[in-house]
Amino acid sequence: MASEELARKLERRLRREEAEDGSPLPAPLGAPAPEPPGRPPTASADAELSAQLSRRLDINQGAARPRRCRVFNPYTEFPEFSRRLIKDLERMFKLYDAGQDGFIDLMELKLMMEKLGAPQTHLGLKSMIKEVDEDIDGKLSFREFLLIFHKAAAGELQEDSGLMALAKLSEIDVALEGVKGAKNFFEAKVQALSSGSKFEAELKAEQDERKREEEERRLRQAAFQELKANFST
Repeated sequence: MASEELARKLERRLRREEAEDGSPLPAPLGAPAPEPPGRPPTASADAELSAQLSRRLDINQGAARPRRCRVFNPYTEFPEFSRRLIKDLERMFKLYDAGQDGFIDLMELKLMMEKLGAPQTHLGLKSMIKEVDEDIDGKLSFREFLLIFHKAAAGELQEDSGLMALAKLSEIDVALEGVKGAKNFFEAKVQALSSGSKFEAELKAEQDERKREEEERRLRQAAFQELKANFST
């Protein structure tokens, strides 16, 4: 005990002398080491903060573009399109989604336009994506892909644009199957209201077809079991 008390007194005396000389003081016995000073923010952190502040300013001014969820229901977001048309467009989208990641990137769009017989320059491809790229990620989601055909049917695309070429060469008559030649978005919405019964009829037809296929499969299995039983007797 006496030796510990002596050590503490010597330590306090040493700290007083060093404080008078202006030297850095050692940490007391048993005390945790002081944490190093924080690092200055990196350039990436500054850029991220600047982007967040810019978006906050856009939100306050009402100029921010809405962020959409990747998962969506095409039948409710594009009610002017028939179920058959949406399924056809979905098959086409998956055909050119070589990476199977749910997006068509610049190179996949390049391949698509070459296959359709309307090759585009690098800048032309970027311009095509930019025109419907709502989340500004440099590639096309299925929703943005549908938006191309919505704009084409509503007359919102330039006749000589790459997107119009894509819509025309896709072998899908969007004007007939989609908004049925509507000249603007509001006319399309009015026509969509009257297509609710058609949507329900198509859905019921798909369910009936599925039931019929299941019944045929059950009958084939029963016939096979009966044939198998006849051979085993």
